[in-house]
Amino acid sequence: TNQGREIRQSPTDRKKLDGLYECILCACCSTSCPSYWWNSEQYLGPAVLLQSYRWLADSRDEHKGERKAMLDNNMSLYRCHTILNCSRTCPKGLNPGKAIAEIKKAMATA
Repeated sequence: TNQGREIRQSPTDRKKLDGLYECILCACCSTSCPSYWWNSEQYLGPAVLLQSYRWLADSRDEHKGERKAMLDNNMSLYRCHTILNCSRTCPKGLNPGKAIAEIKKAMATA
């Protein structure tokens, strides 16, 4: 572990985080998501999954396995049906739908 020390990141790896950390947690994406309407007790929703992918995409993160394990069930992630209302309604122009797709890909190749 690197507690107390800065972990350097290449410019290429840093660029992968663009569009992930700018979320202002307004919940426009989650409130526009039909899957979240019907399953808000179990489905994490677009805002939370965007933030989850922010950590999974970060080359400095040392807890990817633990994070993926938390998503490995049929409700937390897989209730997304790619309707993409979330991406259309984001006032910051972020793309939670793409982040969710990237998490699904990462889960499939784990």
